[in-house]
Amino acid sequence: MASPENHLLPILLLLCFSSAAALDLTNLIYKGCANQNFQNPIASENLKSLYTTLVSQSSTTNFYKTNSGGNDQSTTSITGLYQCRGDLSNTDCNTCVKKLLATIQRVCNRDTIAARAQLVGCYMRYEVVGFQQVPAMEMLYKQCSSRQVSGSGFDERLEAALSLIPKGVSNGKGYYAGVYQLVYVLGQCEGDLGGGECVNCVKSATEIGRSECQTSISGHIYLQQCYISYTYYPDGVPGAGDGVGVGVGGVETGVTEIERNGDGGGDRNTTQKAVAIVFGGLATVGLVVAFLLVLKSAFKKKKEHYSYGG
Repeated sequence: MASPENHLLPILLLLCFSSAAALDLTNLIYKGCANQNFQNPIASENLKSLYTTLVSQSSTTNFYKTNSGGNDQSTTSITGLYQCRGDLSNTDCNTCVKKLLATIQRVCNRDTIAARAQLVGCYMRYEVVGFQQVPAMEMLYKQCSSRQVSGSGFDERLEAALSLIPKGVSNGKGYYAGVYQLVYVLGQCEGDLGGGECVNCVKSATEIGRSECQTSISGHIYLQQCYISYTYYPDGVPGAGDGVGVGVGGVETGVTEIERNGDGGGDRNTTQKAVAIVFGGLATVGLVVAFLLVLKSAFKKKKEHYSYGG
């Protein structure tokens, strides 16, 4: 009869590596919190109701926008939305949105009148009705890798790769991911942004990416209603052709705070603090292996205390 640890180890490996993949999707990239808080407890209750609705919807669709508290334009009505990356399953989207809720409540005051958080796999924003919004194509955050590509020809390669994004999002879905000569590109628009507006938004983002990141090995540009990213893999794009998004894994990202004016003045692109996050895949594997070895040892020492089949 096979020992219990032999049955358990493959299951634990699967669970651990699945959890590691989920953690990548829920890493925080940037956040913004208004300085002003709700003055009416009804608004706080409406926000709780909004959260409940958004989390519930995330198990069936990757974008949802709604209003909580009625459409009377009162200061207690809250408008909010979430969007998951276009390649996420409903299960992963739901996991990501649940993490968003917890993240916003952790990094912002629970009663702030407006907040936004962007994770690797999804983002959420909400604001009281009437809160002044920034234009759709205003840049909120950028991250250009400190690693630079040496040699000639990269500019042309990157330009050609980025040009695929506006063409790709014009398919009506507002999402595109693809590879061109070892450059992985991704772009997505907010779910209710029209086709022409979506194309213009990602075009603006790609232009910022080219001018700001130049020869960086990767770049991530987030505007108010769209974002784009690119990563150059000189040794080959991992997972290419298997439908797995690889645009962020293994590359530097950052966490940036975006101030939101309490007077409803919108967002200011202030990089008060940036924390580099490097996804430690090898470190994770090492910890998992160490954990499993300890667990296996424990089974060997204590398996006489377990009974099988009476």
